[in-house]
Amino acid sequence: MENKGSCKVCVTGGAGYIGSFLVQLLLQNGYTVHATLRNLGDESKYNNTIDATINALKEIADACIRSGTVKRLIYTASVASASPLKEDGSGYKTIIDESYWTPLHLDVPYRNCFLKEYSEAKTKSEQEALKIGEDTANELEVVMLCCGLVGGGIVRSGSPSVFVSQISNDMMQYQSLRYLEELLGKVPIVHDVCRAHIFCAETPSVNGRFLCTSSFVSSAEMAKHYQKSYPQLKQEYLEERGIEIKWGSRKLEDKGFAYNYSTEMILDDCLDCAKRSGIV
Repeated sequence: MENKGSCKVCVTGGAGYIGSFLVQLLLQNGYTVHATLRNLGDESKYNNTIDATINALKEIADACIRSGTVKRLIYTASVASASPLKEDGSGYKTIIDESYWTPLHLDVPYRNCFLKEYSEAKTKSEQEALKIGEDTANELEVVMLCCGLVGGGIVRSGSPSVFVSQISNDMMQYQSLRYLEELLGKVPIVHDVCRAHIFCAETPSVNGRFLCTSSFVSSAEMAKHYQKSYPQLKQEYLEERGIEIKWGSRKLEDKGFAYNYSTEMILDDCLDCAKRSGIV
């Protein structure tokens, strides 16, 4: 792409967990950044989460094309759309990669209404993004960055509470952790999401779907790491499910991206952040 100093980037949802960190990192790297926010108190526009997600994507893509100046749309997607569950619900496939789509008709353990809508919204919007990318290939490059569970320190107040739910005994957050594990076989985690976004912006030619995850671990492995500091963890958190699924995606690495954070570094960073926030 062009010189960073003259390159303008628009970040939608700039006050969110990923968005706020991305804005900060872009500014540190010399980009001119515009950020958009939405009014969380105005629920009238969001009667249906799934339709709202898809319509928002379409409107952003249309605006990019109409501008005539936007070269690439990078969509912050979720690996929750790429479940390796078999269509008949009989178990898991042996690997997980970009070719898989979550079978939305299956009833996954630990799922609640929010998690059901989230998975459906992400899956359908990513399929729409893929279609937009194919239909507008000569006008706009579309990248879908399917992120794992994002951990690490954050810019705004709060904490990556799902990661430390086994320590805090926050059952709502633990339900989300176990849902991801049931949906995907294990839990994909990542710290370098914002660096990956910038990498996709700066790479000369890139489009399509990319899974963005540095580690693929079980919730029991996470608990065993935290048990070193918190030996009182409940025994149920430490029990392995015996699921063997290989992480089969290297598309992002094959483009030249390198992850900087190991599993241990991500978990420790989340714990430090939770301590600062008073969660544990």
